[in-house]
Amino acid sequence: MDLGLFGWIVIGILAGSISGWFVGSRSVQGCLPTMIVGVIGGVIGGWLSGAMGMGRVEGFLGALLFATIGAVVVRLVLKALEENR
Repeated sequence: MDLGLFGWIVIGILAGSISGWFVGSRSVQGCLPTMIVGVIGGVIGGWLSGAMGMGRVEGFLGALLFATIGAVVVRLVLKALEENR
């Protein structure tokens, strides 16, 4: 199933928002930064899925799960960089 551009934007917004619940960082606020964190998280999550031998992520829930995992990683990195300032 190909989500298309709009589907990946929705996944990015959802994954970015969900990752904020897990990390609790207030460094990324607003719709656009949250979406960017989610989209970057989707790229990282897709890479992780391949690195773990799971292959290509299929379906909405799989994409959301791996994008959220990746977005949590992105937020943790941002939080660590923020604490070093």
